[in-house]
Amino acid sequence: MVITFVIFLVQVPLKTRAWYVQNYFSPETTGNDDPFNQDLPFICHANRKISIEEIKFVMSSHYENTAYDPYSTTSSAAEQKLIRPIGLNRNLELHVLQIRDNIDKELPGIHWLAFGPNSFNSLVPFYARVSDTPTCYRDTKADFDPTKMYWLTTMTAVLGDSNFQGYVDKRDNFDLNTMAKLRALQNETDKGSDQSLEAVNEKLAQIALTAQTELLGKMVISGSNHMKLRFDFND
Repeated sequence: MVITFVIFLVQVPLKTRAWYVQNYFSPETTGNDDPFNQDLPFICHANRKISIEEIKFVMSSHYENTAYDPYSTTSSAAEQKLIRPIGLNRNLELHVLQIRDNIDKELPGIHWLAFGPNSFNSLVPFYARVSDTPTCYRDTKADFDPTKMYWLTTMTAVLGDSNFQGYVDKRDNFDLNTMAKLRALQNETDKGSDQSLEAVNEKLAQIALTAQTELLGKMVISGSNHMKLRFDFND
């Protein structure tokens, strides 16, 4: 099955992001290296079935593998600042609404949800037919609170941004391992579970919260070894 995707183009800065997404999903349709092309197609047909993981990737994008990546080690400072990334420090939340077929009538709706900057967060498959939300995703306030997923993710992203090349491998492992655990619980629930969907969602939230906390911990430990305020025993 081929998925059609639509990119809404409201202003010129958005077109550069549409350029990257269209080239990622359908390079033979757009097929150009010009992020300022004003004649991008309004509707494209992806050359494959689009996965949730791919949606997460493009919504986290900072123009990987191009000269416009702010984290590039080869492009100029001017190129890195030329166009606005998709994944930004101002990302508050990411929603992907999925309706599945050939499944129990209570389970088709999945609300994939991520909080905070998309470059260092995880997309969690919450079941939709519920009457409550896990605490760490609910009632987030403007005051910093690392027990809330938004603030925990934001703190991780701030540290990650300070040395992206030093932390990207840890981020990538976190991505893969967290999604694998979330998918495993989702598959188990889809096959049949005695638990309420609220209870399952709480488990999903805890998997994500624990993984995010572990990622931050690994980054802090690694980063502390590279602080300028350090002193070796041999000095």
